Amino acid sequence: MTPEQFKMWRRSLGLKQKEAAEVLGLKKRMIQYYEKGEREDRKVEIPKSVRLACFALLQGIGDFDGEKITELKLSVNTLEDETTRNSP
Repeated sequence: MTPEQFKMWRRSLGLKQKEAAEVLGLKKRMIQYYEKGEREDRKVEIPKSVRLACFALLQGIGDFDGEKITELKLSVNTLEDETTRNSP
């Protein structure tokens, strides 16, 4: 997941950076680093656990027990379509 894809993921769900941080269990500053792709001029990679959490939230899964989050209704296909459309 690139910084651009991460930002697109957040925006496609209608989340502000603070809200994305809350649903992912992170600090708002980490969201900013992930979206920028760097921290103090050093590359920042989005960890696999965060990428998987983003995917789970797209599917409406809010926790490991499969609890659904009704506010997050965007399908994976929609995000994939946006990613393909915005790719060079």
